[in-house]
Amino acid sequence: MEKNPTLMVVAAALARPDGRVLLQQRPAGKAMAGLWEFPGGKVEPGERPEQALVRELREELGIGVEEAALAPAAFASAPLGDRHLLLLLFLCRRWEGEPRPLDAAALQWATPAEMRALAMPPADVPLVEALERLL
Repeated sequence: MEKNPTLMVVAAALARPDGRVLLQQRPAGKAMAGLWEFPGGKVEPGERPEQALVRELREELGIGVEEAALAPAAFASAPLGDRHLLLLLFLCRRWEGEPRPLDAAALQWATPAEMRALAMPPADVPLVEALERLL
């Protein structure tokens, strides 16, 4: 039986009232090191996307997010080596705690316009335009 070639990944656009969204920089030693991305990660078997994102935000940023605070925003579909990436972006305006780079080289708050000047993974780039329409 062939393994599922689609990799489902969830990410959050943590948006502040000033319209800035949190990005994290991929650490050295990881694929696409140095690129700026929306925080999140892989959906594990048996997890719903929202559950996975709550877990990933706790692990990567040390913040608490309730599933009810996650609003589906956009998605991207892109080839990734011999697999296919399906990236689900959720908009989140409420969380508990101050985000810390627990699994990233750095964090920064940026507007969608500022994001256009940053090096980002290919799947994240089309999400910036979608985000601009939502904020």
